[in-house]
Amino acid sequence: MPTVPPAPTADRRTTVDVTALLERGRTLATPVLRAAVDRLAPPMDTVAAYHFGWIDAQGNPADGDGGKAVRPALAVLSAEVTGAAPEVGVPGAVAVELVHNFSLLHDDLMDGDEQRRHRDTVWKVHGPAQAILVGDALFALANEVLLELGTVEAGRATRRLTKASRSLIDGQAQDISYEHRDRVSVEECLEMEGNKTGALLACASSIGAVLGGADERTADTLEKYGYHLGLAFQAVDDLLGIWGDPDATGKQTWSDLRQRKKSLPVVAALAAGGAASERLGEILTADAKASDFANFSEEEFAARAALIEEAGGREWTADEARRQHTIAIEALDAVDMPDRVRDRFTALADFVVVRKR
Repeated sequence: MPTVPPAPTADRRTTVDVTALLERGRTLATPVLRAAVDRLAPPMDTVAAYHFGWIDAQGNPADGDGGKAVRPALAVLSAEVTGAAPEVGVPGAVAVELVHNFSLLHDDLMDGDEQRRHRDTVWKVHGPAQAILVGDALFALANEVLLELGTVEAGRATRRLTKASRSLIDGQAQDISYEHRDRVSVEECLEMEGNKTGALLACASSIGAVLGGADERTADTLEKYGYHLGLAFQAVDDLLGIWGDPDATGKQTWSDLRQRKKSLPVVAALAAGGAASERLGEILTADAKASDFANFSEEEFAARAALIEEAGGREWTADEARRQHTIAIEALDAVDMPDRVRDRFTALADFVVVRKR
């Protein structure tokens, strides 16, 4: 069953093959991404290749899971808004993907995540120092890939990427700080998730159009689509972080609960009021002080997930994902673009809220 069945999209004229759309973005971006990574000094080039799934821990070629590739798909699609070829958006797709993976390398270390995409994370295999260094290197490469184009449009795109990167880092800082607080408001959680996820998806949704010569109003409107798509994306991630199938997500059961994350289902449940909400608050307050939290049983985490659901946190988050999905789709109405391009933006938004990983 889909995690969040989407609200019906009005006036859908065509059926879009989302798998092909994602694969197009991956196919166009991967050769340029590999070339960028090859610039890194050893052993960072090898460590990065492992992270991207191109080699295994022993350095042998691998066909690993490179992620969903939503951001590259959005970047090359946004170039078509201006009438440009999708290839025009490739440098933007690669730059966004480099920033995204910089954040994953650092987040995995900060969060203590040992698995990503069904494999050991970089810090587990190559050590924390390499995770930090390679993350830093990918961040620098992202700006290099854009600026070496040497065009006015590349400068505009770099400014947007830099702003999104700063917001992403702000979001991670907020996320970490919230783990040490007893309570976080729904508004604070949405602000954090808008920074951590929405900002970079907003950039991905506009950067190809900027490289194609789009004016600021068009780019800003595409960013609005991407920002709200990012909030829908993160709401689904938050659901998967508690109730996702480990075989699909590549993470442990109750992953976010193990990390004491103040994700949307938790925050919404705590704000709901009622017996289940109050009991959940008492348990989570005690958890924050527990010395043996890391050794809690599956049953103990399952009980916390059940209280979150009973208090309404799961349903509220699913509704919020649908609401943000709707706002994203409606933003497209303000942009003049070919119908086939609009249909593809809509299909990608639908994909984000029905995925299982």
